[in-house]
Amino acid sequence: MADIRHRKTRIGVVVSDKMDKTVVVLVSRRIKHAMYGKFLKKRIRYKAHDESNTVKVGDEVLIEETSPISRDKRWRVAQTLKKATGE
Repeated sequence: MADIRHRKTRIGVVVSDKMDKTVVVLVSRRIKHAMYGKFLKKRIRYKAHDESNTVKVGDEVLIEETSPISRDKRWRVAQTLKKATGE
């Protein structure tokens, strides 16, 4: 039988591409406060592996969880959803 693994995925925006084969992806989500009901923005930055160095700052990407690649990298860029607009 095939081993089907469901990896965690996140959608975020690339905020840094200065490292070699690594990008920093900012993932934002909205949560509702348990007591007051106000919606809050939670943001987390993931370091993701980009083997071909094609992803640039401002691109919207889909990242997926993988086995540890380095001390901080546990995610890799699965695909680019939207390229950044050139200004």
